[in-house]
Amino acid sequence: MLVLSRQRDESIIIGDNIVITVVDIRGDKVRLGIQAPTEIPVHRQEVYEAIQREQLRAQGVDPGEVAATASKFPNRRNSKPAG
Repeated sequence: MLVLSRQRDESIIIGDNIVITVVDIRGDKVRLGIQAPTEIPVHRQEVYEAIQREQLRAQGVDPGEVAATASKFPNRRNSKPAG
């Protein structure tokens, strides 16, 4: 995981067309503004996971079974050191 520090009104650019800007910081909450092409879905993690579970149910697959199977395999993504 790449970890970056940003202050209010500072941004992070992902690729050529995604911009994440720190809009506000209040206590332990950070508000982010995200600019991305409309064809790239942007969701909070809990919303994304709910969408995935609903898609699995629509396909007749038990989401619990998928989670149990997935936990048997380690995440093979390359991680980046903080910096």
